[in-house]
Amino acid sequence: MNSSVLLRLMVMLVQLWPCSPSTQNSSTQNTVQSFTPVRRVKRGWLWEPLFATEEQISPDPVYIGQLKSDLDKEDGNLEYILSGEGAGSVFYIDKYNGKIYVKQKLDREKKPFYILTAKAINRSTQLPVEPDSEFIIKVRDINDNEPQFLEGPYVATVPEMSPEGTSVTQVTATDADDPSYGNSARLIYSLVEGQPYFSVEPKTGVIRMASQMDRETKDQYLVIIQAKDMVGQPGAFSATATVTINLSDINDNPPEFQQRLYYMSVSEEAPVGTTVGKVFAEDRDIGDNAAMDYFIEADSSDVFNIITNDETQEGIILLKKRVDYESKRRYSIQVKAVNRYIDERFLKEGPFEDTTIVKINVEDADEPPVFTLENYVMEIVEGAMRGALVGVVTARDPDADESPVRYSIVHSSHLKRLFSINEHNGAIITTEPLDREIASWHNLTVTATETRNPEKISDANVYVQVLDVNDNEPEFPKNYETFVCENAVSGQLIQSISAVDKDDSAEGHHFYFSLAQEDANSSHFTVKDSQDNTAGIFTGKSGFSRQEQFFFYLPIVIQDNGTPPLTSTNTLTVTVCDCDTEVNTFYCRYGAFMYSLGLSTEALVAVLACILIFLVFFLAIVTIRQQQQKKPPFSEKMEEFRENIVSYDDEGGGEEDTEAFDISALRTRTVMRTHKPRKKVASEIQSLYRQSLQVGPDSAIFRQFISEKLEEANTDPSVPPYDSLQTYAFEGTGSLAGSLSSLGSNTSDVDQSYDYLADWGPHFKQLAGMYSSHRTVGD
Repeated sequence: MNSSVLLRLMVMLVQLWPCSPSTQNSSTQNTVQSFTPVRRVKRGWLWEPLFATEEQISPDPVYIGQLKSDLDKEDGNLEYILSGEGAGSVFYIDKYNGKIYVKQKLDREKKPFYILTAKAINRSTQLPVEPDSEFIIKVRDINDNEPQFLEGPYVATVPEMSPEGTSVTQVTATDADDPSYGNSARLIYSLVEGQPYFSVEPKTGVIRMASQMDRETKDQYLVIIQAKDMVGQPGAFSATATVTINLSDINDNPPEFQQRLYYMSVSEEAPVGTTVGKVFAEDRDIGDNAAMDYFIEADSSDVFNIITNDETQEGIILLKKRVDYESKRRYSIQVKAVNRYIDERFLKEGPFEDTTIVKINVEDADEPPVFTLENYVMEIVEGAMRGALVGVVTARDPDADESPVRYSIVHSSHLKRLFSINEHNGAIITTEPLDREIASWHNLTVTATETRNPEKISDANVYVQVLDVNDNEPEFPKNYETFVCENAVSGQLIQSISAVDKDDSAEGHHFYFSLAQEDANSSHFTVKDSQDNTAGIFTGKSGFSRQEQFFFYLPIVIQDNGTPPLTSTNTLTVTVCDCDTEVNTFYCRYGAFMYSLGLSTEALVAVLACILIFLVFFLAIVTIRQQQQKKPPFSEKMEEFRENIVSYDDEGGGEEDTEAFDISALRTRTVMRTHKPRKKVASEIQSLYRQSLQVGPDSAIFRQFISEKLEEANTDPSVPPYDSLQTYAFEGTGSLAGSLSSLGSNTSDVDQSYDYLADWGPHFKQLAGMYSSHRTVGD
């Protein structure tokens, strides 16, 4: 059998070893003396069960048992050896007889048993006479540890008025002694303090209610619980724990008013919503259980209202409607306070509410005048004469002395000019006639002031509606442009017309259209009323002639349906146009304009042609004069232009855009080639000009001349690029007056006479003055 199996058998034997009662209650006697030895035989070993009692104190080693081989003849031939846990330090063995002793104090709570091995050898041969035997020395417990409450301090809460036996909480103590041996770890609980309200179960430590308790009497209790080991026997250790038990509130108390009668007062001037006073009902409960709502009994709730302040639990009485000292001077209301949350378990104890009486006195005050109405609506017919009565406002002093009242209008200066009021009786009259089409409503503010106390003022709004009178004639809504073609046929619609009226018709406007009596028999046009507030203008004949009559003026009579009806005559101008099928309104307007100026179309074309010819001659002469000058027109300030011409090729930029630069850098190498000297332009132009008189502008000679001049201008570095204006004109041939161009003059500085211009008439008078006999072309 191996050592592990042997160890288990030894543990079982130790646990089954019978112990006498005296051994369980004493910790000072020797273990060997505490039980009746019983020898056991196992494989040649003889031993007694080994127990060591903890906490034993002795100057000499304590004998705890003996191991012996059945081969031992007690002749000293065998030697016993002990090894394992504590061998030699805690335990040692008498090598001659196998007795085992404990040398020092043991603590079961630190180490409850020791496992050792015994050997028996022959002294002569040093050979084992028995196989090694492993055994256990168990440390027997004594009551050397006190109970402990490890989870304190304890706090528990239980509802007030809980029935007897209600569980509150449980306390638990622990003992480090061996619970499987003796009574060292067997605890019992008892109540040291807390009677007669609480009790504790001795074995479980459960605290229970011993009687019903009222939180409003006392809301917290301190309970002391004691735990003893050894089942409370003498010499036992003990420990105590304090348990704080709080009683939670339940709604078991109704609200109660501390006053059965309240007195309050309010001024008759107080506005609606004014706080009149406060009432308070006390509830001994707390939290939601003390929450309450205040109510005013229905028979007295029309003037006052009450609300609850949830923070202070006060009832605030508010003014619900204005009070009047002269009408009623005292009110008596009944206020009720009711718990908001009711616990049905306590309904049998009575209603959770209370009532009180509040008497409120109305204080007299000097009140401002009171109008019979807050807003007045009055009517007056437009156009009424100055001083016409609009209406009357009335106000009175509500006080007992009834001070007289003075009326006035407070509004803009414009309305003061339109209305006035009698300061004694409140009659509002007009100061000038009113026009509904200008303003159909007028808003006034009328004040009433006490004569004995001017500080007491009240006001009222007066709305004056101006009633409409049919005093505006109907008219065209716009200026119609009406045209008729010369080739129009009879019965052709040329215009649709309508009408507008500034007046306000209760039944809706209805207009009637017709030609005026003086033109009713006209055969040119007719008017057809469409009976829907529109009418059509139709031609009464076929064919019209502008030479005979350019305009027709039709007097259209429009009548409204007012009472009495008004009529107006509106003139419709019809313009005759020269058209084929459709009217060209632009051309017609142009013809009408010319007709109004008294000019024919041919005359206007002739005038415009003369003006155009004059402009062409003038521009040609100026251009040629500039080309005949000896130096280029830009030569004097060429450098200035070259340094200040700025090119912009984008929308943004900053300072770089305004910096001048030399634009000669813009020229390409192709352009900046060797400069050719200019040819003598005057002679060349004169030669080409004389040749061009025989040909048209499309001839090869004329095109060659323009190409050469363009190339010469592009390659000339002395003039700015891209901005040269070269003008070439071809006047043609066949003019009876000859050419006026300077191109036909000699290239020398010989003067040329233009006196013949004076013979051309007044249209060339200014040109003749510019080129008189003392002037030359080169000037």
